[in-house]
Amino acid sequence: MLKSAAMIQFQQVSLQRGHNILLEQADLTLHSGWKIGLVGANGAGKSSLFKLLLGELHCDSGDLDLPGGLRISHMAQEVPTSERSALEYVLDGDHKLRQIQQQIVQAETNHDMHRLGELHAELDNHDGYSAESRAAQLLAGLGFSHQDITRSVKEFSGGWRIRLNLAQALMCPSDLLLLDEPTNHLDLDATIWLEQWLRQYPGMLILISHDRDFLDNVVSHITHIERNKLNLYKGGYSAFEVQRADRLAQQQSAFEKQQQRIGEIENFVRRFRAKATKAKQAQSRIKELERMEKIAPAHVDSPFSFRFCSADKMSSPLLTMYDAQCGYDNTVILDKTSLSLTPGARIGLLGPNGAGKSTLVKSLVGELELCSGDRHESENLQIGYFAQHQLEALDMHASPLLHIKRISPKASEQEIRDFLGSFGFIGDRALEAVENFSGGEKARVALSMIAWQKPNLLLMDEPTNHLDLEVRHALTLALQSFEGVLILVSHDRHLLRNTVDEFLLVANGKVEEFKGDLDDYQNWLLEQKRQAQKAEAEAFAKPESTTKKTLSAAERKEQKRLAAERRNQLRPIKKRLEKLEAMIEQQHAELEEIESALADSTLYEAENKDKLKQILQQQTTVKQQADATEEEWMEQQEALEQQEAELEDQD
Repeated sequence: MLKSAAMIQFQQVSLQRGHNILLEQADLTLHSGWKIGLVGANGAGKSSLFKLLLGELHCDSGDLDLPGGLRISHMAQEVPTSERSALEYVLDGDHKLRQIQQQIVQAETNHDMHRLGELHAELDNHDGYSAESRAAQLLAGLGFSHQDITRSVKEFSGGWRIRLNLAQALMCPSDLLLLDEPTNHLDLDATIWLEQWLRQYPGMLILISHDRDFLDNVVSHITHIERNKLNLYKGGYSAFEVQRADRLAQQQSAFEKQQQRIGEIENFVRRFRAKATKAKQAQSRIKELERMEKIAPAHVDSPFSFRFCSADKMSSPLLTMYDAQCGYDNTVILDKTSLSLTPGARIGLLGPNGAGKSTLVKSLVGELELCSGDRHESENLQIGYFAQHQLEALDMHASPLLHIKRISPKASEQEIRDFLGSFGFIGDRALEAVENFSGGEKARVALSMIAWQKPNLLLMDEPTNHLDLEVRHALTLALQSFEGVLILVSHDRHLLRNTVDEFLLVANGKVEEFKGDLDDYQNWLLEQKRQAQKAEAEAFAKPESTTKKTLSAAERKEQKRLAAERRNQLRPIKKRLEKLEAMIEQQHAELEEIESALADSTLYEAENKDKLKQILQQQTTVKQQADATEEEWMEQQEALEQQEAELEDQD
């Protein structure tokens, strides 16, 4: 871990790529142990800043100071093709481990017993003997099954290979961890696991992410790249939004005052410049203008304002599925599934990776035929479907305008241009080939095609992959105002919380109502994990002898006394758990009160600046306390379960 005095410092750093100025005399100081979210508009320079830290780019001017001997780990973006197994590929992330292992092989070949002893001691100091176990845990946390770890890398799809890159980065011992959009190809379960892992990471983390809940739950600071500067804010993304709004309000006020002063000066100069008696004062005003450091106007307008307008005609129910078996090639994944989708229903699908969420969505769309059962469409059904791999279905040689024109040949070009403008495709951008677009721009094209068709049943399977924070916000607003049926699968918890009213749990071959919120679902996942670990431990346990010794009365009495004694040992843990649960409930109530206070618009007025800072500080403190309490609760719960299991074995 970095020493307490160590830091990363940008001093008057300027960086230009081609004609684009990314940083201009930017300053930033980051201290060890911080977890920083790096945000900014697309093209602002987030990835270039990573390259500066990795030494792949150099400052055009200014200085970037890094501590000597800094160990940096970063998540590769390229997708590998390798014959190596998933486990071996992840272990390759620990370069020091691989170096020691190679030296051990060489020492064994040379029969150098003295050197071999030194190397095994070095391997032990490096925790090398637990490396395979740690790598397997990383893979399990990111959604890989026990069978997956022996499969070769090339057998996995692109998204799963990105997960392998992430696991490799986490495997590498580091003082500084750089992660660029690590949740893009994760489901909700893996996102929650990664969140917990990063909270416990002891080094400095710099994270690029467009998932605001993920940022809120992981980072301690936000660095915002704006107008070629690096602006540092304390707290998570929500705190950053509030602080930035306050900062922009102050900036706008200062801008307006400065514009008024500039107008007064220019007016004076125009009136008196030609008069000899006032010429000196006029020149003085001109010099004041020249010395004046111009304040930029505040600007937070988003270029995205799209909507999902539903079809004019609506039936109820729009779609029904009764006693259906869903699956592939007669392999049933979901059994006895019955749903009735009525206008206004807003449903989020939860469930472990591979449990059948995408299978259910494809069956509802009609892309997958049912193995058995009934599926009935109403006569007015109009489906809009955003699939996980929707971008691959685009015509790379066609423009956004042509994609829409193919759907509605009779629509005028101006009508389509106006519509595409709400998705950020303005002017000639609407006429450019999609192949030149970024992933986020392609996703916006796909969303525009769905919105254009005015569906009344909207099924969205991970729509936020590749979308930045501004587009995600626009998507959230669009889904909130959608009047048809919404079914959503997403790892973006902010999107789920703000757009759906109910959850269905897809697990263990069934689709059932989930009575709870996303926090309850996280607890459900933890319980499922514990049960799986317990079942695995029991499967590997040695079978006990079926022949039992007959005990005397005295032995039975002593056995009961020992069992009672062991149960008494559990009481302190149980009492602590009860206390922690009460603390969690109280802390969550405090956070709700703080959030209600922050919703008061008068809080952001200039005279309430100190009060706002106080409430934000209180929010950060309570959130940290809540995280620590929940962490201890999980540790105590695991300790209780372990002791209970030992007690069962002894009984």
